[in-house]
Amino acid sequence: MAIQRIGIVGCGKISGIYLKNLTGMFGKRVEISAVTDIIEERAVKASQDYNVRHIKKTLDLIQDAEVDIILNITQPEFHHEVSMQAVTNGKHVYNEKPFCVKREEAAEVLKIAGEKNLRSGGAPDTFMGPGIQTCRKLIDDGWIGRPVAASAFMLNHGHEHWHPDPEFYYKAGGGPMFDMGPYYLTALINLLGPVARVSGSAQKGQAERLITSEPRNGSIINVEVPTHITGVLDFASGAVGMIITSFDVFNSSMPCIEIYGTEGTLQVPDPNYFRGEVKLRRFREEDWSTIPLVTPVPDDPKSKEDWHLLYNLRGIGITDMAEAITEGRPHRPSAELTYHVLDVMHGIHDASASGKYYDLASSCQRPEPMV
Repeated sequence: MAIQRIGIVGCGKISGIYLKNLTGMFGKRVEISAVTDIIEERAVKASQDYNVRHIKKTLDLIQDAEVDIILNITQPEFHHEVSMQAVTNGKHVYNEKPFCVKREEAAEVLKIAGEKNLRSGGAPDTFMGPGIQTCRKLIDDGWIGRPVAASAFMLNHGHEHWHPDPEFYYKAGGGPMFDMGPYYLTALINLLGPVARVSGSAQKGQAERLITSEPRNGSIINVEVPTHITGVLDFASGAVGMIITSFDVFNSSMPCIEIYGTEGTLQVPDPNYFRGEVKLRRFREEDWSTIPLVTPVPDDPKSKEDWHLLYNLRGIGITDMAEAITEGRPHRPSAELTYHVLDVMHGIHDASASGKYYDLASSCQRPEPMV
């Protein structure tokens, strides 16, 4: 069976884990054919570290005959441009989140991809990990009865204290909803199905941000996007959810995601990761039960950092897309799913600006479960 060949556009911070996993744990299922970056030294280093070809120009990589899928991990403002180059040149494309900055950009990519019978889709793929897949199975098997409500919280104080180049997080396509919201919304849609209507409120907590990370320590960021967003999600199933994403909160003890059903409550692990603790408390039970994950994991990581490194399955999404292309089946991190998440995020901001509900024009199927 043919193995799909991947060309990576963008060798920034997130590229390392993609390269490690796609040449490592997923290396027998896909092939990294080439890499490129507008900062040539980064691509050269990646090519040397992982023994893959370096191609200087993005378009040359996209047009390369030995590349089948473009993995687009550029900054959000470039997602549309690179994706359009990919599908126009007959390549499948998988984008880091968000799929594109604007709805119309994403719709254009999906239209051309559909006309050319090409696959598109993108991150996040954490919903495919054992943590959220365990929750999916519990819901589908009726352990909490019929889901009626959900809550999700992503609360921190931004990235300028650790990220080497954090400015884009506060520009169009950034902010806590567009940066982190895809993890939470993709998890919720995987668990509860598509969203039919949203409302929301969004505000900017600070007009400026001070960078304290290297190499730009001391630089000022002018904030262009809302940094605290609250959304209400009316799911097509009838369930009602709430999501809060913020770069304006120093500390919080709120859960990442909880699903409330007619027969119990399910605590979903942090959707930024692939694994985590799943807890269930059914009607009339006095205590929470920790539920074994649907796939085995190593015991007792020594620290959160070890846990993150040991359990990071980044790349499972594009691997699923690659195998789906070969096998002729739908892929789970689909174009419809990633577009629907983008539509929801914009819808919450639109509702805040208008003071009205936003009825979703898009929808999608729940992805097929992994188990």
